[in-house]
Amino acid sequence: MEIIIMIAVAFIGGVVGGMGMGGGTLLIPLLTVFCSVPQHLAQSLNLLAFIPMSVVAVILHAKNKLIEFPYLLLGIPALLSSVFASFLANNSSPDVLRKGFGIFLAILGIVNLAVVLIKKYKEKKEK
Repeated sequence: MEIIIMIAVAFIGGVVGGMGMGGGTLLIPLLTVFCSVPQHLAQSLNLLAFIPMSVVAVILHAKNKLIEFPYLLLGIPALLSSVFASFLANNSSPDVLRKGFGIFLAILGIVNLAVVLIKKYKEKKEK
């Protein structure tokens, strides 16, 4: 039964990641909550799964002319900061990582809710 849950979790994370919505945002909590995977391992698995998913997604988006190549320069600071963050995560306790990820998800949810509410308010105001 445990393997079926892990396959379902991986499938859901893959679908969300393939759609470009950040599969790790869902995959990490699913792995830690439903599969009892330790936080460091869940993050490692997410990063490992991200590599082929992102390569395929970039190829498909480039093929469909959905990538503006001058913006690829933004990848340089992102890559450098990810190296720093990986060392930071490696030297952090699982509790700190879990709480930090929870706070990140909460902030992300609040920001997304605020964006939707502001958009609805502006649409209503224009009518």
